[in-house]
Amino acid sequence: MEDKDLMEKELLIIKGVCDLYLHGTIESSTAEVHEAFKCALNESLDIQNKIFNLMSEKGWYKMDTVEQQKIDTAKQKYSAQ
Repeated sequence: MEDKDLMEKELLIIKGVCDLYLHGTIESSTAEVHEAFKCALNESLDIQNKIFNLMSEKGWYKMDTVEQQKIDTAKQKYSAQ
């Protein structure tokens, strides 16, 4: 398996972990449980960011650029609401 494929799988897994920890944090019944999930979420977000940055540096995570006009149109649309 290629390094790129492994990194993509790692990124998908850590995104899923972040989602689980987020919901655990939101649904916590005590302050202690909330804090435990929040700490785990923050650590997972740090890992996700490191994986993303590495993939981006290697050109393995492509992002589409958006024209400034489309950004301005979206801003106007949603700021009016």
